[in-house]
Amino acid sequence: MSQKIIIQEAPFRMQDEYQKLKSVTRAVGAVAIFVGVVRDINDGADVHGLHLEHYPGMTEREIGKILAMAEDRWPLHAATVIHRVGALDPGDEIVLVGIAAGHRGDAFAACEFVIDYLKTRATFWKKEQTSEGEGWLTTREADLSAAATWEE
Repeated sequence: MSQKIIIQEAPFRMQDEYQKLKSVTRAVGAVAIFVGVVRDINDGADVHGLHLEHYPGMTEREIGKILAMAEDRWPLHAATVIHRVGALDPGDEIVLVGIAAGHRGDAFAACEFVIDYLKTRATFWKKEQTSEGEGWLTTREADLSAAATWEE
């Protein structure tokens, strides 16, 4: 399986990533893409910005492990994870997960698996600026529950 893992400050172009995934092999019959966006409200507070940090090297290794786990579960042709760091504003795209597979069921399932595990296992730290001040975000119970559904 072809893997692409990028951590960057710059915006990404979803259409470019889609074209790359689609063209990795003629056997691709489905591409599933998830794009996460910075919300402008969280827990009832207006969000003014989000600052993301990561541990270079460690973050990419953890994402690589998640992609390897997905490849063990589904027959995939390619996977892309692009995650932004630095200062982001509401409405900015924060993460892209793209999966190319032979069939839609595998592409959808693997894409959901990867984002569920990214939310709980990848080493990112998020500081949110709201109308009520700023603070570091913790992993939500809903995200932990979603990831737990994949446990064997």
